[in-house]
Amino acid sequence: MAFKGEGKIWMNGEFVEWKDAKIHVLSHVIHYGSSVFEGIRAYKTSKGTAVFRLGAHVRRLHKSAKIYRMEYPYSDEEIFEACLETIRVNNLKECYIRPVAYRGYNSLGVDPSPCPIDVAIAVWEWGKYLGPEALENGVEVCVSSWARIAPNTLPAMAKCGANYMNSQLIKLEAIARGCVEGIALDSSGNVSEGSGENVFIVRDGRLITPPFDASILPGITRNTVMTLAKEMGIKVIEANIPREALYIADEVFFTGSAAEITPISMIDKIAIGNGARGPITERLQKRFFEYLSGDVPDTYNWLDFVYSEEKVEA
Repeated sequence: MAFKGEGKIWMNGEFVEWKDAKIHVLSHVIHYGSSVFEGIRAYKTSKGTAVFRLGAHVRRLHKSAKIYRMEYPYSDEEIFEACLETIRVNNLKECYIRPVAYRGYNSLGVDPSPCPIDVAIAVWEWGKYLGPEALENGVEVCVSSWARIAPNTLPAMAKCGANYMNSQLIKLEAIARGCVEGIALDSSGNVSEGSGENVFIVRDGRLITPPFDASILPGITRNTVMTLAKEMGIKVIEANIPREALYIADEVFFTGSAAEITPISMIDKIAIGNGARGPITERLQKRFFEYLSGDVPDTYNWLDFVYSEEKVEA
């Protein structure tokens, strides 16, 4: 996905042209990865453009910043509204939203406290993260030789820029091995997550997903799937998953704001189930996209409409 370089970006409360959204080369974030961010999607629903679970994402951004002692000068309500306004200013009907808080320019050194906390929000059109056919056909992945960050090293519950250096190694290795994505194990050798996705397996009609202490990010789409599964009468278990359980699972799939619900067809050249999207994954996808399209009542208040005239009509 290449940027078009058009539109406006929200930076510290003001809109600037895309080409002018710049920071100094000596900003702390460039040298030390000191940023926290979110990935959010806005969908074109039957009732107008709506952002999916914006409030949950904004709260997670705040929690990530709190873990890293980054007090940015905006309330959750202000960030929430700024995300919506950035979509409006760019007149988009469907897009990806990237709010990021980062330590900016003042001094360099491991101690970040002299540096200001800057905040920016960008939006752009972005298709299916793992490919347009992935949602139906599934993707081929491998178990990475790179483990996920261990507890008490970097906080996995924070969506921090520095953590994604680990993710890059996982992703690059997977691509070098001819796969679309990699699955990392935690420091105990159990399944953790993908480079940017949570993992679920299906076994005997039940969903199993790694717990928080497996060095996973508390995914909002992960939580959504768990909520939908309960609604549909599918039992969900949070438990450690040994590597070999991936190979003998009935189904395996990724979840994430970018990946949505993406089935995994093959792991380490071993076909998962029948080597295609499984029935429970398909049922969950169908229900998930029914909520995203506005085709079922929004009983969980997951949709926040962007344009007031569409919200009124809805």
